[in-house]
Amino acid sequence: MDLILEFKDGRITGEGSDGIGLFVIAGHYSESSLECSWVKSYVGKHSVHYTGYREGKGIWGTWTLEVISGGFHIWPLGQQSPSEALAEALTIEEEIKISQPG
Repeated sequence: MDLILEFKDGRITGEGSDGIGLFVIAGHYSESSLECSWVKSYVGKHSVHYTGYREGKGIWGTWTLEVISGGFHIWPLGQQSPSEALAEALTIEEEIKISQPG
């Protein structure tokens, strides 16, 4: 997914594209509670509702499309995803265990 988000004065706006198509984003956030929510509207198609919490430089939460939902995590470009970082840390830990005598 390619995504550009802007956070300003409690509002979230953005645009992007993914395997489904082009979309626009409109929503809001709270600096005090770190909560945010927005709607991703695919151009000429359906919309998906997102709710989440800011943690560090990323946002974790859930998406809902009619009666189905799932989890999501977004983070800034150029940073490793948390799952990639965890996999890398576990690999390094395994290498250390393997290379230790005894």
